[in-house]
This record gives sequence, structure tokens and C-alpha cells, in this order.
Amino acid sequence: MTDHAPAVAMSARRPAFPAVNGEALLLAGLLLYLGVLALWPLARLFAEALAPADGAPFGLLAEVWGSRATRRALVNTLEAGLWSALLSVAIGTAAALLVGLTDVRAKSAVVFLLLIPLLIPPQITALAWLELAGPSSPILGPVGLAPPPGGTNPLYSAGGVILVMGVEHATIVFLAVRAGLRALPRDLVEAARLSGAGPLRVTAGVILPLLRPAVLAGAALAFVSAIGNFGVPALLGIPGRYPVLTTLIYQRLNGFGPKVLGEVAALALILAVLAAAGLGLRALLASRGSAVVDRTAGGAAPFALGRARPWVEAALWGALLVLSVLPLLALLAASLSPALGVAPGPDTATLANYRFALLEQEAVRRAFANSFALAATAAAVSALVGVPLAYLLVFRRSRVARVLDLAADAPYAVPGIVLSIAVILVFLPPLPLLGFSLYGTMGILLAAYLARFLALALRPAVAGMETLDRALEEAAQVAGAGVLRRLVTVILPLAAPSAAAGGLLVFMTAFNELTVSALLWSTGNETLGVMVFALHYEGNSPAAAAVAAVSVAVTLALALLVSLAGRRLPEGVVPWRA
Repeated sequence: MTDHAPAVAMSARRPAFPAVNGEALLLAGLLLYLGVLALWPLARLFAEALAPADGAPFGLLAEVWGSRATRRALVNTLEAGLWSALLSVAIGTAAALLVGLTDVRAKSAVVFLLLIPLLIPPQITALAWLELAGPSSPILGPVGLAPPPGGTNPLYSAGGVILVMGVEHATIVFLAVRAGLRALPRDLVEAARLSGAGPLRVTAGVILPLLRPAVLAGAALAFVSAIGNFGVPALLGIPGRYPVLTTLIYQRLNGFGPKVLGEVAALALILAVLAAAGLGLRALLASRGSAVVDRTAGGAAPFALGRARPWVEAALWGALLVLSVLPLLALLAASLSPALGVAPGPDTATLANYRFALLEQEAVRRAFANSFALAATAAAVSALVGVPLAYLLVFRRSRVARVLDLAADAPYAVPGIVLSIAVILVFLPPLPLLGFSLYGTMGILLAAYLARFLALALRPAVAGMETLDRALEEAAQVAGAGVLRRLVTVILPLAAPSAAAGGLLVFMTAFNELTVSALLWSTGNETLGVMVFALHYEGNSPAAAAVAAVSVAVTLALALLVSLAGRRLPEGVVPWRA
């Protein structure tokens, strides 16, 4: 026994292998995920755009920014972004005031119709408006309001781009102002009404000043969405010879290939700077225009419209019909048209376009499969990544997690085409250690989707996490369960409904995506958004309308599912129910 005593003593003094810190492991995994997919591409973009040229610091940036084509596209981008944002503010604020302040009926139906432009991707929105306003319009033609046969569609212009983007982004302003209305202090509004002020005076003197931060927030988001929009300027601006930065980037890279990556990176940097300026201005103005009020008294009672209610409702439903319903009806009619430029009728309507697009076109069938696989994978992965990040943000109050939260928002905040350039710069060369490139594969599309849409899954996860009772998690911690075990066995089952809602939001957005895919797709890796765009530019608008109609049906069905499920979820999980 004495021979073994020193060995036993040495073993007792030997330090135990350190336990793995579950929280540190989670943070490391999330940092790696966001570092590869978000931070690395965006940093590479800035490095490429700021590279010297001809021995001059920032020479490439100065050369690209000083060109006539860039200046023209920049002016058009600012013009379209500002005017469309103003139009969005006018439409969205007016709609929010009517829905939130008055006793108009059927508010649920009104809100659903107001949400349609947000749920439908830009290229389909543009195609629907083209069918509505064109010379062969099935809606305007019978009443004599369509352009003359053979004439140019009036939407192929700067005004057309501004109009369609203004309508499309009005929903963003509506949601922002509606959320502000729900937080209005009832006591201030009721005090103004008791003092004898009428609804218009109360709205102008009390409500609108309090809503200023919400309106400015919606305006800034509408502007940022407009300058990064690709689908609308591509379908309306390119034929109308109205270039903006997104279409200029697309045309340069599509025409000259990867050899102009440095040039398009410099162009993309302009969009990134504009987006950052818009969001920064929104934060500055909102902080200066905000007021501290007591919000404990609940929402204000709606104004009674009295005898004016039928007229107000008629005007509201008329506007909704024009902005949300008629374009979709025109799109549906175009998909049933027997030939380009021929309006369908009871005797001529045909399903041949659906048969051609869905059964006879291999590329379209492949695009449906690709889009479904990409959207489903992005939704599942984003939901799974969003839950632990939300847990670290809400339950653990981690400072590192807050930094990662900003990193997750960055790819969604920048215009999609900027992210595309950043992803190409990183994944075009062979990957370190792996030795192969993702360029020209589904992998590069998936990498861009995972970076782009994590923010959509994260917000519902955070909103749901904030409503969870921490007692169960604390009990598991007292029982000795580590962070990873608590996350899997306690948190994940409780957060599953909110995570699923976030995943559905990602799927809805990614299924019809075009802005990111336009520069990343390749033969065999087409997506639905790309096919709608391609069919339209090939001159086969009826087939494009058929593909668009099917994708719209899928999107609206999913939106209805999310809305029905949202009634049982915490407030803030479903964005349009916030």
C-alpha cells in the first residue's frame, strides 16, 4: 500500500478538467455563425470599396462616385426614395388614424387589405400594377380608362416607380403609426375632448404631436426600404430609362461579371451609407420629438363619425380597392389571358399559362422546388438560432449578446443588393481550409438568406421570451441543470410557438425573394422571384402572371395561418398584430 500512496496523493492534487461554460459555448457558436454570415461579408465589402486605385487612397471610391452614371443613379435614388416615402407617410398615416381613432366598421378586413402590399414581393407588386395600368388592362379597359392600344405603359417612368413604391411601403408607416396610437395616453385625449375640442382639433393639436416619433420612424423605414428596393425599379425603371443605384449595380454586374466587383462594391457602399443615414436620422428626430407621457390610462376611445361614417367608409374602401385589390385582380386576369395583350373574357379565359409555367417549364418547376427548399431551410435554421440568442438577450442580459443582436440586424438593415455584393466577395474565392467556392451553387443563396432573414426570426423570439415565466428556468438552475440543458429542456419548448411564428415570417419573405437572389442565382439554381422577373423580360407576361399568382396565393395563405396563430401568441410576435 505504501508503494501506491504517492501516486494517490499526486492524483488528489491534480486539478480537475475545467467544466465547459454553457453560456460561453453558446456565445462562441453565435459569434462564429454571425461572424461568417454577417460581419465578414460586410467588412469585406467595405474593404473592397475603400481600396486604393492608381496609387491614390480611396481611389476606386472616388472614381466610381465621380462618374456621371453614378451621379444620375444617386439623384434618381434620392428622388424616388424621398417622394415615395412622403406618399407612404400620407397613405399610411391617414389609414392608421382612421382605423385607430374612429368607429369605422370591419377593421380587421381593413387591416388585412392594408397589409397586402407588404406581404407581396416588390417584383410581383410591380407586375400587378403594370397589368392594371397597361393598354390591355382588364380592369381599366372596359371602362375606357386604359391607355390607347399600342401605347406605352405610363408606369414605365419615374412617377410609376414613385407611385408603386409609395403604395408598397405605406404599410410600414401604417404599422408604425398604429403602434403609436395604441400607446397614446387616454387622459390627455379625453381632457382635450372634455374642453370642447372637436375630433379634428384634438387630432391636430394633441394626437399628431404625440405621434411624431412614430410617423418619423415609419417615414425613415419607408425611405430605407425604397432606396434598397430592386423589384419595382427593375420592372418599371429599366424600361422607363430611370436608373437607380440598385438597378445600376445589377446591370453592371450582370453585364461584366465578377471583374467589376470592386466597382459595384463602391456603388453598394453608397446604398449602405444612405440606409445608415436614414436610420440614424430617424433615431435622432424621434428622440428630439418624443415626449414623456403617462401611458397607464389605456387607449383613447374612438371618435364617433356619426352621419359621416358611411361616406368615410366608402372613401376608405374605395382607396383600398384601388391600392390593394384591383392590381391583384388585374394580375389574375393577365394570368388567364389567352395571349399577350388580349384581355380574358368568359369565352377566352384559359389555364394554359398555368399549365405552361407549372408543368411544361422545367426551370419554373425547379424554381418552385429551390425556393421552397431555401425558404424552409432558412426558416428552420433562423428559428433555431434565434431562440438561444433571444434567451441570452432576455434571460441572461448578456452584453456580448446585445452586440450580436446588432450584428444580426445589420444584414437586414442594409439593402438586399448590398448584401448580395458582400456575399459574392466572400464566397466567390475558394473557402479557407475547405478549398471550394460557393459561387454558382445553392450554397451561396442559402448563406445570403441565413444572413438576411435572421432578424425576422429573432424579433418574435425576443417578444415571446419576454413573456415567459423565469421560475421554471430558475428551478432547473437550482436543480443543477446547466445552461445548455435548461435551454433545450425548459426554454425551447416554451418558446417554440414564437419561434415557429418567426420561422413562418422568414419562409413567407424568402419564398418570393428577388433583391438578394437577382445577383446570386445561376442556371439550375433559379428562384421564384427570379423566374417572374425573367419571364416578364422575355415578353411572356401571362406566364409570369401565372407564376406570380400562385406565389401570391401561397404567401397569403401563410399570412392567414400566421394571423390565426398570432391570436394565441404574445403581442409583438406577429408584426402586423403589434
